[in-house]
Amino acid sequence: MSSSGDTPGASSAYAPFGQAAFALLWTATLISNIGTWMHDVGAGWLMTTLDPSPAVVTLVQAATTLPVFCFALLAGALADRLDKRRMLLGINTLLLVVVSLLTILVWLEAMTPALLIAFTLVIGTGAAFMAPAWQAIVPQLVPPAQLKPAIALNSMGINISRAIGPAIAGALIANVGLAAPFALNAVSFLVILAALTLWRPAKSERPRPTGSLLSDMATGLRHVRHNPAMLATAVRAAAFFLFASAYWALLPLIARSAEGGGSMLYGALMALIGAGAVTGAVLLPRLQRVASSDATVRLGTAGTALALILMALAQMPAALLAAAFIGGMSWIAVLTSLNVSAQTALPNWIRARGLAVFLMVFFGSMALGSIFWGQVAAATTIATALFIAALGLGLAALLTRKLPVGQGEALDHSPASVWPEAPAHAADQSEDQPAMVLVEYRIRPEHRAEFQSRMKSVAKERLRNGATRWYIHQSVDEPLLWLETFHLRSWAEHLEHHGRVSVADMDLHQALRTLHLGPDAPVVRHYIGPR
Repeated sequence: MSSSGDTPGASSAYAPFGQAAFALLWTATLISNIGTWMHDVGAGWLMTTLDPSPAVVTLVQAATTLPVFCFALLAGALADRLDKRRMLLGINTLLLVVVSLLTILVWLEAMTPALLIAFTLVIGTGAAFMAPAWQAIVPQLVPPAQLKPAIALNSMGINISRAIGPAIAGALIANVGLAAPFALNAVSFLVILAALTLWRPAKSERPRPTGSLLSDMATGLRHVRHNPAMLATAVRAAAFFLFASAYWALLPLIARSAEGGGSMLYGALMALIGAGAVTGAVLLPRLQRVASSDATVRLGTAGTALALILMALAQMPAALLAAAFIGGMSWIAVLTSLNVSAQTALPNWIRARGLAVFLMVFFGSMALGSIFWGQVAAATTIATALFIAALGLGLAALLTRKLPVGQGEALDHSPASVWPEAPAHAADQSEDQPAMVLVEYRIRPEHRAEFQSRMKSVAKERLRNGATRWYIHQSVDEPLLWLETFHLRSWAEHLEHHGRVSVADMDLHQALRTLHLGPDAPVVRHYIGPR
């Protein structure tokens, strides 16, 4: 994964350890994901044997994705506080026990629809707490210049597993029994546990928590709200996954209702989606050289709509397999572009929580869509549900066209380290007390409109980097005087705010200060509130 564009300093900071660790964890994750896809196919098909109603079958997909929506932000806050390796070891150990118990119950034919949904929710909850930590460690394993191909390689690994796992699961269900996919999934957890045990990341000092978990979660949400690049990515993700979830949720029923359909066809459809995704991942670098991330998402959205229409019209297995392949290629184009857009929109200090919000949108849209499309299919037909989803996908893409994906790719999120050190607080004051910062600007009347316009961008910077409230006021006695005030939950948070200001943020401040009267910089005053 070398790049001729890497600087020597960047390469030496990561290699050889970082790239070796990336290879180790990538291989283990590939094997683990093969087990996960085998499990998903087994669970989906098992539910069709327990209760073939569309409204019930689609609950399996919803139960897989809903926990990530519910718990991803909490998981992201924990991942920003805790040792990620130990966190992942603990969660994978618990999931090994849960999946092993599930395997035994399926083997004993003691499974019921309600019990399967309950197990799926528990396993999905484990995945929810793992996902932000997994996502956040990728930038630690590769140089910054190789982050984009590393993310693409991660996506390729997921989709290689999607091509292999379902095909194996379909064959095992047909020839061995329904318990076999779950048993092999349990074994795959041993592989990931072994890799995490072997991985020894370089020790880094984690910042001391300056507030509660709830306040950390609120900071993550506030950052995304005031980060234009991340907010656009989240909205575009919701617009896509809400409708693209239709064929994922209905795929077991599509396979069962096709001519000569069964578990083998279901496994083959899942495998062709994976094969299409792998093919798309191989072709994606060439496409990205001539098309922006936003154009790639639009192209993938069109391909997904085509796949939905083909699945609605087709009854022959060959046509369904072709539609699945197109769907897989389109899926990887959109998913990888959105993932890269999210990663590049976030600075390191908030990465796990920001990615948790992205995962909440992704899985929440998938869960809501799965439930909705199951109800639509139950009330009408599977084909009708697929047609409506294709139409909705096109309309959503049209409505969100002014929110481009990939805005953060040109931004420098490295710390600017140019703010003067904050003054020391008095002996009777504490770092836990709330803080307020006041900045005085003097602006000529002819520059007021431009000043207020630029202050909107500065306000977003303050709020996404830790401020809880922000205000701007003009003096009545001195019309040239403008006061900017922003509040932080603690003095310790303000000290961290100094280190969070990036190179891209400083460009905003420098552009603003050109409007300030006088040779000196704007006056900055600091205040601490009562306990």
